[in-house]
Amino acid sequence: MIRLGAGRPDRIVAVGAHCDDIAIGAGGTLLAMCRARPGIRVDALVLSGGGTDREQEERAALTAFCPGADLRLTVLKLPDGRIPAHWEEAKAAVEELRGRTEPDLILAPRTDDAHQDHRGLARLLPTAFRDHLVLGYEIVKWDGDLGRPVAYQPLSPRTAEEKVRLLQEHYPSQRHRPWYDREAFLGLARIRGIECQERYAEAFAVTKLTLDLALDLGD
Repeated sequence: MIRLGAGRPDRIVAVGAHCDDIAIGAGGTLLAMCRARPGIRVDALVLSGGGTDREQEERAALTAFCPGADLRLTVLKLPDGRIPAHWEEAKAAVEELRGRTEPDLILAPRTDDAHQDHRGLARLLPTAFRDHLVLGYEIVKWDGDLGRPVAYQPLSPRTAEEKVRLLQEHYPSQRHRPWYDREAFLGLARIRGIECQERYAEAFAVTKLTLDLALDLGD
C-alpha cells in the first residue's frame, strides 16, 4: 500500500451539516492528529443544531475528539434536512470560515453523499476553499451510499475503540437510531482497515489532488 503524507499540518478545518457528522466521519482521524500535534488549530463549522441540546452535545464531543487542540467551533441554526433551500446562509457561513483560517487540511462530507444536507455542504466547500486538500468522510446510514474510497487513515485499535466510546458517550440523542451502535462504527472501521492492510481505518474520498513526484525540484 503506497503511503503519502500531508506534511505536518498546523491548521485543520472540519465541517458538518449536523452535529455528530464530523465525529462519525472523521473522529478517529481527529484523535490521531490532535495527539500527534499538540496545539494544532481546528476550526469546526456545523450548519444545524445551534441553540439546542445537540449543540451542547457537539461542543463536549469535539472537545473530547480534539484533545490538546486549539478548537474553534461554530454551530449554526439552519433547519435539518433543508440546507439546500438555505444555500445563501450556508455559503455565507463557509465564506466566513474561509476568511478566518488558511487550513492545511479540510475534513468534509463527500460530494456524492446521498443525504442532501451533506452533499450540499460538500459542494459548497470548493467555492471558498479552492486550493486546499479536502478529504470527504463517509457516514454509515440507511441510504446505503458507501462507495469505494481512495484514501485511508489507519487507526490503532485503541483509537478505534475510543472513537466508538466517545460517540456513544457524547451523543445520547442519537442512541435510539438503529444504525447508531458499536457494531456499525467498529465494523466499518474494520472493513476499511482490511482494504488498506491495517486493523482499523477511516476512509475518505478525494476530489482533486496535486502530486509533486519530481526528484529534482530544480527542473
